[in-house]
Amino acid sequence: MAAAPSRSRGDFDHLIKLLLIGDSGVGKSCLLLRFSDDTFTTSFITTIGIDFKVRTVELDGKRVKLQIWDTAGQERFRTITTAYYRGAMGILLVYDVTDESSFNNIRNWIRNIEQHASDNVNKILVGNKVDMDAKRVVSTAQGQKLADEYGIKFFETSAKTNQNVEQVFFTIARDIKQRLTETVAAATEPPAIQISRQDPDQAGAASSRWSACCNT
Repeated sequence: MAAAPSRSRGDFDHLIKLLLIGDSGVGKSCLLLRFSDDTFTTSFITTIGIDFKVRTVELDGKRVKLQIWDTAGQERFRTITTAYYRGAMGILLVYDVTDESSFNNIRNWIRNIEQHASDNVNKILVGNKVDMDAKRVVSTAQGQKLADEYGIKFFETSAKTNQNVEQVFFTIARDIKQRLTETVAAATEPPAIQISRQDPDQAGAASSRWSACCNT
């Protein structure tokens, strides 16, 4: 389990850039506000363009600075957000469990990721607003099936009640930190020395030639 997060502005071991994407109104800004400031408001206006928050946490003994970008979900802003895909190290795909259209559009968002983001970007699927269970139209099983199809992790959250919000951000941050650590380790590992194994007959022939040479 991760240690208690630190919100100071001191040094950090890793800088991780995350991107929240999904249709307008699914609660991306509310998730970000809950995670960064531990607050929730029902009067959140629709994000215009790009906004971001920063929170420094401790993961496995390392200080990790999370820079989390919140994108506008409307079609008319999509051209603005595409430039931010490339800088993202992790992407949270958010849909509203009370809005089937936002769930179906996840495939479109994944296509955008495939077109614009880095090949090794970490992804996680988030079904938000589970506190509104009476209005739910997308089941947990549907969300899990879609996540399994793309080989990514899946969480259901509520920004209102703070259900699983910390877990989502900590999970993707930990996965990215592990990937970065493995990448650095692979880059600093000394190259292996290849020792070829000579066929016994070839070795014998070479030895005979060497002996003949020495006896001339």
